[in-house]
Amino acid sequence: MTIEQQRQTDKQNKKAQSKEMVRRKPGSSGKGDYYHVEVRPGEKFVTFRTQDVGRRGHIQRVVGQRSSGYWTTVKWLIGKEDARVQDEKLVPETRAAKDVINQLGSQPIHLVGDRFKARPQPNAPESTDPTSVQRRARRENIKKAPAARRKKK
Repeated sequence: MTIEQQRQTDKQNKKAQSKEMVRRKPGSSGKGDYYHVEVRPGEKFVTFRTQDVGRRGHIQRVVGQRSSGYWTTVKWLIGKEDARVQDEKLVPETRAAKDVINQLGSQPIHLVGDRFKARPQPNAPESTDPTSVQRRARRENIKKAPAARRKKK
């Protein structure tokens, strides 16, 4: 067998293997240790990190970095000892799991296996934004700052 023929058969074998082996998404089998609550689609991110929230191994937050460098929550991993599935809904059994589910923008919807989908946390209410009076006071303080520094000396 020549080298050229061997390369062609190797290419054919790789194509056959790639068609057979399709990677399943995490949590789709239902056999894992966590319920996966997806908040944002993972395709929009270039890097991922997992952070323990509270006790180690119970609730984890998966954050992703966008191409712009901005980090945000992609999904939550809730341990199976902290929640259960009842009537296609994720029901919290611990205080930490209840806090995570309550801060989501919607009730998690069951997809397949251990995977759920929810909306991200809603935007902050307008009442937390600075009012016009607060903005005006800030501008005045910025104007007064150089004079205050000169007085200290």
